[in-house]
Amino acid sequence: MTKKSRLHLPRVPARPGEKPDFSYVQLSPAGAVPRPQVNTRARDMMPLSVELVRVLDDNGDAVGPWHPHLDASDLQVGLRHMLLTRTYDERMQRMQRGGKISFYIRSLGEEAVSVAQGMALRPSDMLFPGYRNQGLQVVRGIPLVDLMCQLLSNTKDMCKGRQLPVMYHSRANNLFSISGNLATQFPQAVGWAMAAAIKGEDNLAATWIGEGSSAEADFHHALLFASVYQAPVILNVVNNQWAISTFQGYAGGEQRSFAARGPGYGMAGIRVDGNDFLAVYAVTQWAAERARTGGGPTLIELVTYRGAAHSTSDDPARYRAKDDAEHWPLGDPILRLKAHLIKIGEWSEARHQAMTAELDALVAASWKEAVAFGTMTEGPRLNSDLMFEDVFKEMPQNLQRQQDLIRKERNSDRLANCRRRHRRNRPRDERERAAAGGRNSIRRLHLSRVRSDRQRAGAHPLSQCRRFFRAGHHPHALRRRHSRRPDAFAKSREYIHACQRH
Repeated sequence: MTKKSRLHLPRVPARPGEKPDFSYVQLSPAGAVPRPQVNTRARDMMPLSVELVRVLDDNGDAVGPWHPHLDASDLQVGLRHMLLTRTYDERMQRMQRGGKISFYIRSLGEEAVSVAQGMALRPSDMLFPGYRNQGLQVVRGIPLVDLMCQLLSNTKDMCKGRQLPVMYHSRANNLFSISGNLATQFPQAVGWAMAAAIKGEDNLAATWIGEGSSAEADFHHALLFASVYQAPVILNVVNNQWAISTFQGYAGGEQRSFAARGPGYGMAGIRVDGNDFLAVYAVTQWAAERARTGGGPTLIELVTYRGAAHSTSDDPARYRAKDDAEHWPLGDPILRLKAHLIKIGEWSEARHQAMTAELDALVAASWKEAVAFGTMTEGPRLNSDLMFEDVFKEMPQNLQRQQDLIRKERNSDRLANCRRRHRRNRPRDERERAAAGGRNSIRRLHLSRVRSDRQRAGAHPLSQCRRFFRAGHHPHALRRRHSRRPDAFAKSREYIHACQRH
């Protein structure tokens, strides 16, 4: 008798064809979660890892102790950054679909995570982003042209052609290189923070991963080291509910919140509404102050929803309900901040439409400038010598020999191209005289691997290939054996002789 399996499988709330269901998301009323002092012990803040910090209510009002009381001008800047991020995403998505770039990842619905946190941190703080944090690049002032050139892998590519698309970096703006390997940035950020603490600096590190990456060993290594050495670091888990096609319950979100892992390691853990710009800003500001004053690390879970596909290689319609992002209970971060600004009299629909048009024009102009540095199909192109740079201080001899070979081949190709261009640019009568002198391009195309031009000018096509027939390797060997095709080369021979006569 077959026994029934007792293995538990996490429940996926809605599959394709089913009605979206977000009843599993634990919500707290806006303004209901208390704000502790930054020096409070981690063991005394356990409720923060279970509740949900929220500031904006359903009416667009900012309420509760976590209200950061930002100036209206700062909120407008935040709205602009989020809208620019979305506009840039939409344009790059279209470019990928049109074959202009090879790959892209959007951050639709998650713009407040990067923009609010980036604005809450100092420019001197070191950021270790994930591949859906392009809002951090926008906040730190990276020109859109530079981001686009990285996607195009052209002559202005910040990564010099060595990285996948969207793997941006900026040393000048304290943005660490994005990695396609999951969770590697977590221990790297902790190590950077430990080094800053050793040097007595008050700068901190902040890093981001998705909730699915919390299943990686690097996640736990980072939490252990951060807790033991009280590193000044903010560890962010962006819970957008899906790790490609895998629901967040399979990463452990069904049993406890991801923020609850913080207290388990002896550090503060906070769960925050990731679509609430004000709440994200306030929680990040609190964690930064705690880190700078010696309070140690903080693990923040940002509860949000991935509104688009995981990447341009993904189709969410195959594993989740259609239009489920429209039913997400925490709404759209851009619309919520826009509604709040309108509510306090600092924004309007007309100003919003004008800014949208302005950003559309900015993105379009940036793309036009970016393609001038090269595209996937047209030059200019990166110098192949770049592959040998930035690795060794002094290049070893074996790499020097390889570089010399590449340069020699490149120079040969350039010389051949110059000769081809010269032949094309010669007068027509001169080209005809050259062709009449015995260099027939058609004859060279068919028989170039058999004999020289002078030898094959009067050669019989069958005699050239006789040795191959005996071996049975010539492509026409079988045809010659068929009695119904006594002369398989008749048409070819007539065609070549006709070319010789002309």
